[in-house]
Amino acid sequence: MSPLDNPVWSSLTSHHAALATTAGGAARYPADVAPFVGVASNDERAAVAAEALVAPGELVIFVGVAPPLATGTWRIEQSVPIAQMIRRAPLVVPDGPATTELVRETHIADMLALTALVYPHYFRPRTVAMGRYIGIYDGDRLAAMAGERMHCEGHREISAVCTHPDYLGRGHARRLIALLTNAILDAGELPFLHFAHENVRAKALYDGLGFEFRADVPLNVATRL
Repeated sequence: MSPLDNPVWSSLTSHHAALATTAGGAARYPADVAPFVGVASNDERAAVAAEALVAPGELVIFVGVAPPLATGTWRIEQSVPIAQMIRRAPLVVPDGPATTELVRETHIADMLALTALVYPHYFRPRTVAMGRYIGIYDGDRLAAMAGERMHCEGHREISAVCTHPDYLGRGHARRLIALLTNAILDAGELPFLHFAHENVRAKALYDGLGFEFRADVPLNVATRL
């Protein structure tokens, strides 16, 4: 099995182990970092371990392998396949505005405001602990951003690709994705990303950049009862 078949578990047991809270065959990110829980297998042992990590009333997300989500213990909010894509070669970086490394507290406030508009639920106050984030500012306004999320052996995810509605069509997302892609490849790793099949804008963007479809990966969103 490739690490990309079970990316949350693969990340939490390798490059993101310092962020992980674990119980048996399950691991999770802190709630203020990301809503993801990973499990080693889809058996009852993993189910018990996952239940121990999630507070009643908390909504979490499994990407890849998920445990049995028993009625009475979990309420399934969504269960769908999402597209996973990879890029094996560098990209031409389009000309555009200067980019900013998003590392300061003021940047985090701007990132939370932007993601609340176009990328809700997934971005949290400490998501920046997962990797590198870069953005494009117009004055004091964060116009676009993108960054790194899951990080497993030999692979690093590009995520949180967001452009403020007032700045669509200017090529900001392409520029940021190209810069991140090339940096990941330069580090000897393979960039990958995920998107929902109904997100036609994202599909057109990634197809146009030459990312290749690798697999459909299960996405399960569930609330612990």
